Amino acid sequence: MGSRRNSYHHGDLRHALVEAGLTATRFRGPAGLGLREVTRRVGVSPNAAYRHFGDRQALLTAVAREIQDKMADTMRSRMPASVSGKTAEKARRLRGVGLGYIAFATAEPGWFETAFFGSAAERDSMPDQDRTPPPFTLLVDALDAMVESGELSTERREGAEWACWSTVHGFAELVVHGPLRQLEAETVSRWAERVVDDIISGIT
Repeated sequence: MGSRRNSYHHGDLRHALVEAGLTATRFRGPAGLGLREVTRRVGVSPNAAYRHFGDRQALLTAVAREIQDKMADTMRSRMPASVSGKTAEKARRLRGVGLGYIAFATAEPGWFETAFFGSAAERDSMPDQDRTPPPFTLLVDALDAMVESGELSTERREGAEWACWSTVHGFAELVVHGPLRQLEAETVSRWAERVVDDIISGIT
């Protein structure tokens, strides 16, 4: 272990700790993250971790932010490759945002639980403060694009991000932790489309 401990260059250990944190939270959520377990996975002493993270909460915040980036990638994969000036394309962009959010949540429930609600720092900060979560940025950008295209009025735009986010998040929670968790994947996908389509119709 000593040779491994000495093999890290500056910055490598921080990355290794975050990667170990991702592994620890993937199936157990934030409860699976402990500094001792993570440092054991990496092969360093707990004291070495404190050079990069002041405490468990700081590491959890870093892990949560990595997960948010992964969620945003899934959301982008559901969005149209290119968005023209047509209003239908703008709505498809918002649709992809919602479906991608649900898809990530149901495929990675441990990470989903960690992404926004596992870290006190993430819970206590609004998305427009020190770091806007990439999934939230995608949602806001999609809504703003609909305003620019004329499909969403400025009056209906105000607060629409909260209506959209709470709807897709609530559905995801029902699938991950609630009464819909026994549904087959095909059924979840079909109902997810219904939920996203209904919220888009509602805000417009």
